This record gives sequence, C-alpha cells and structure tokens, in this order.
Amino acid sequence: MRGSLPEGRWLWRRLYVFAVTAALWASLNGLVRRAPVERLPELAAGLMQLLALVLVLYLVAPTAQQLVEMLAALRLRIGGRS
Repeated sequence: MRGSLPEGRWLWRRLYVFAVTAALWASLNGLVRRAPVERLPELAAGLMQLLALVLVLYLVAPTAQQLVEMLAALRLRIGGRS
C-alpha cells in the first residue's frame, strides 16, 4: 500500500466529520432564527470556530499518520546501517 493516501480508507472519520459539520450547520441555522440580533455575530463566530477545528483535525489526521510512517521507515534505515 505504499504511496497510497490513508485518507481514502478512513470511512468512519469521514462520516464523523460529515455528521459533525451537518450538526454545526443545523445549530447555526437554529440559533440564527432564535437569537437576538446583537448576539448573532458572537454565536456565528463560535460555531464557525468549532467547524474550523473539526475540519483542521480532518485534514491533519492523514498527515500525522504519514509522518509517523515516515519516521518509522527512517528508524529502520538508520538502525540497519549500524
């Protein structure tokens, strides 16, 4: 499986991110309809920050796994030379 991105194999991570994103959008929609006008910017900013965190974690997870695999391969190469 060398060279293939692990992202395609992470079905549950994709489903989780999709569900959380949909829930945050639904929360934003519901809050915008019910909240007083002066509170809208604060509520929207908070929910957008949560959404940004979820998306960053979604994007960083494959990169972190690739870094771990690369470090493990480097250790094997260094260990084999000594």
